Amino acid sequence: MAESVNGGSNTPATKPKEMSMEVRLLIAFLLMGGVMFLTPYFFKSQTPPPLKKDAAGQTASQGTPGAGAIAERIPSAEPPAPPASSVEAAAAAVPLPAGATPQKAEPVFVIQTDLYRIAFSNQGATVRSWQLKKAKGNDLKPLDLVNTASGRDFPFSLYFPNEKPVVDVNWTWYKQTVEPDGLGVTYEFSDGHVSVRKVFRFQNASYLSMVSTEVTLDGKALPHMIQWRGGFGDLTLSSAASSQRTLFFDVVANKLVEEAPKSAAKGPLATGGNHSFAGIADAYFAAVFLAGGKSGMREVTFEDMVPTAHEKTPLALSGVAIGDGPANRFELFVGPKDIDVLKKINPKLESVVDFGWMAFLAKPLFMIVNWVNDNLVHNFGWAIVLVTVAINFVLFPLKLSNMKSMRKMQALKPQIDVINAKFKNIGLRDPKKGEQNEEVMALYKKHGVNPMGGCLPMLLQMPFFFAFYKVFTVSVEMRGAPWLWVGDLSQPEHWEIKILPIVMIASQFIMQKMTPQAGGDPAQQKMMMFMPLVFGFMFYNFPSGLVLYYLTSNLVSMGQQWFFNKTSMATLAAESIGPLKKNGRK
Repeated sequence: MAESVNGGSNTPATKPKEMSMEVRLLIAFLLMGGVMFLTPYFFKSQTPPPLKKDAAGQTASQGTPGAGAIAERIPSAEPPAPPASSVEAAAAAVPLPAGATPQKAEPVFVIQTDLYRIAFSNQGATVRSWQLKKAKGNDLKPLDLVNTASGRDFPFSLYFPNEKPVVDVNWTWYKQTVEPDGLGVTYEFSDGHVSVRKVFRFQNASYLSMVSTEVTLDGKALPHMIQWRGGFGDLTLSSAASSQRTLFFDVVANKLVEEAPKSAAKGPLATGGNHSFAGIADAYFAAVFLAGGKSGMREVTFEDMVPTAHEKTPLALSGVAIGDGPANRFELFVGPKDIDVLKKINPKLESVVDFGWMAFLAKPLFMIVNWVNDNLVHNFGWAIVLVTVAINFVLFPLKLSNMKSMRKMQALKPQIDVINAKFKNIGLRDPKKGEQNEEVMALYKKHGVNPMGGCLPMLLQMPFFFAFYKVFTVSVEMRGAPWLWVGDLSQPEHWEIKILPIVMIASQFIMQKMTPQAGGDPAQQKMMMFMPLVFGFMFYNFPSGLVLYYLTSNLVSMGQQWFFNKTSMATLAAESIGPLKKNGRK
C-alpha cells in the first residue's frame, strides 16, 4: 500500500456544528423508504393516462474493560501548570544543593528526520511540537500533532498516580544532552532528593522511536506514567473532538479497546492488564506505546476541556498517561494509521484502523480500491469509479430480475386500476381495505411479481454505501486524495456550489424517468420526484468520494436500465402479463 499521508481539504476548518454523517445516512434511507411505502396509502388512484415510461461507531471498557483489564476512577483534581517565569524566579532565589541541576533555559532542541520535525524544551523535558513532514492539516499548513494552545502539561510530561514529588518535575529545567548524530537527546534533573531521567531516540526514516523515563525519590524508584495531554492529531478540523480516542489492545480478549473523552467526564479512568500497546489517536493518526514484552501496562484516560489554535471555546479532547512499571521503557509509534506501515511494526497495530461493524465489507473494499490505485490508475478517485462499476456489474443479475419485475408491474397497472376502482370509496380503516390488498397481492403472486422490487436498487447499494463511508472516515490513504477538481476525497468539495452532489441529483431524476413505475398515480409520482432533492440535501456535505461512488453507481444503473429497455427482455416481461379484456379481467 503506497503511503500517501496527504493534507486536508483546501478550505480552513469551519465552525458550525452539523449532524453526524451516520445520522444523515440513516435519515436519507429512512425518508426514501418511508415515501416509497407510505405514499400509496395517502393518494387515491386516478384514471390512468396511456401507458408510457413514467418517472421513476464501542468501547468495550466504558465502565467494564475487556478481559484481563482493571478499571477504576481516580481523583481528577490537578493544579494548573505554573508559569515558566515563576519557576525560574523561584529557583534562582534558592541556593542549589550539591549535585542539583542548574535551573536555566537551554536552546530548544529540534530533531529533524525524513518524517518528523520535533521540538523539545528543557523545561519539563517535554515536546512542544511534533510535526509530520508528509502530512498537512485541514488548513494546509504542516500538521502538528501537539495542541500547543491547550494550556495543559506538554506531551511526555509525567503523571504520578500515587505518591507525587514535592517539586513539579513537569516545569523545572533539565540538563539537555544531545547525541552526536542529532537523532537522540537525554534530559536529567535532580534537586538532591528527586531525580528524573528521560531518554528519546529516533530513526531517520521510521515512525518508530524509543522513549524511557526513570524517577527516584532519595534513591527509591517512584512509580509514574508518561502523558500526552490536551488532545492529539489534526485539530484543524471542525469535527476534531468527535474523533478523539485513547486506546489499548487487550491481549487476553484479543481486541482493541477505545475510550472517548466522555468516559472520563467524572474523573480520570484508569485501566490495566496484559496489553500489547496503548496510546492516543484521532481518525487518521496515532501515538502508541508498545509494551516491549512486559506483561502489564497501565493507562489513564483524561477528558481535557481545552481550546485549540482554531477553536477558542474549550472542547472535550483526549488525554492519556501510559506506564509499565516503576521505570518506563517503550518503543513508540507516532504517525499515520497506514495499514501496511502498522503491520510491519506489529501485526496487532493494524487494529487501530477501526472499520467498525462493517469491517467484513469495508476492509476488503478498501484493500481492493487501494490495490487498483497502486497498480492500475494511481488515483483514488478513478479507483473508486472502477471498483463501483465492477460492483454494479457483479450485482447486475439481481438488478435484471428486478427490472423484469418492475416491467411486469407496469403491465399489470390496468388490472390494478380495476381493483382500485372497485374499492375507490373504501377508507383506510374499513375492513374491506384488506380485501383490496389481498386481491392486489394475489395478482402479484400469480404473475411472479415482487411488489417491493422498487426498493431493491437502494437495498443493494446500502451495504456498499456504509462501507465506503467507513473507508473514508478511517483510511488515512484517502485523506487528501485528489480527483479532477476535487482536492480531498475524504472531505466535501471546497467550492460554495458543490458540483458532484448537483450532478448526482440530476442523475437521480434521469434514472427515475427511465425506470418503469408500478403505479401511474400522478400525485405519487410527484412525491417520488422529490426524493433526488432529499438525497441531494443529505449528500451535500458528505465526503466527495462517497458522492462519487453514488453518482457512478447511478450512471452505471442508467446504462443497465437503458440496455434492458432496448432488449426483447423488457417486451417479453410485459407480454407475459397478457392484454386486459373488456370486462376488466384478463
